[in-house]
Amino acid sequence: MSRRCEICGKGPWTGLQVSHSHRRTKTRWLPNLHKVRALVNGKVKTIKVCTRCLKAGKVQKVV
Repeated sequence: MSRRCEICGKGPWTGLQVSHSHRRTKTRWLPNLHKVRALVNGKVKTIKVCTRCLKAGKVQKVV
């Protein structure tokens, strides 16, 4: 199960956490995803969408 927005394709970022003593450890920043029942091609489908796409109105939610 991928952690990727099905609308814009936003996925996890990788990088390094740097401590005060400059020790570095690998880390991942995950997108803020929500499972939403949405209308896709005229059918109701559960998709994972980031909150930026939800706020922008790129997804038509089904009640």
